[in-house]
Amino acid sequence: MDHGNLDKAMEIFTLLIVGEEVSSAQHVDLYEAYQNNSEVYDILMSILKKSNLSLYEFGSSLYVTAGDGNRVFGFTNDELKRVIGLRLNRELYLAYFIIYNIILLFYQDSGTFSYTDYVRCEEVITQTDSSMQKALKALHGQALNAVEENSFQTLASLWEDMPLVPSNEDMASLKAARGSKTGFVKLVFNFLVSQDLFFESQGRYYVKPRFRALAENYYEENRGRLYSIVTGGDRDASY
Repeated sequence: MDHGNLDKAMEIFTLLIVGEEVSSAQHVDLYEAYQNNSEVYDILMSILKKSNLSLYEFGSSLYVTAGDGNRVFGFTNDELKRVIGLRLNRELYLAYFIIYNIILLFYQDSGTFSYTDYVRCEEVITQTDSSMQKALKALHGQALNAVEENSFQTLASLWEDMPLVPSNEDMASLKAARGSKTGFVKLVFNFLVSQDLFFESQGRYYVKPRFRALAENYYEENRGRLYSIVTGGDRDASY
């Protein structure tokens, strides 16, 4: 093993795990080493695999995300609840469902990423309402198992019991908070902004390259049972 290649691979790894992107624009030598030096590539992929991290490439930039159950680089459920501002597990699962629907607003067909640059809370609420209704309809139209059925009924009850906004409050000025659909979606977006996936301006949430990288790869790797349920599709896929 060439020590220079090891150093380059470790430098790429170090930048990625602190949230920086390694790109052809910002780190030319490192990105070229990743692209053109097979030993650098192999060392980096080995380190990432042992660290339970997944590497994504988008727009000549590299990003990483934690694998399932990664206790070092990822969040536990309790940590996520604290960071987002939630208390109950069912609230966290609703946040996951909302994030999934945000992805669907940008990326619905294989190989096609929407040209939409931003979304508003009301669009996410409309998308989530639609997906929830399709999921509830699937309770009668598809062979859902007991876990799926109970999960969607619980999420639907939590979501439908929320008002659009609290009484006597305006949607535009409403703060992120539990207790209303608009406030809840804003809580989710605050988390996504903190993770460098979106930025907010005048109520518009604009996607950042990191989100596009993770969303596109997540969609391709994980679109399956949930997608089939919320879209009414019949795509066969694993859970």
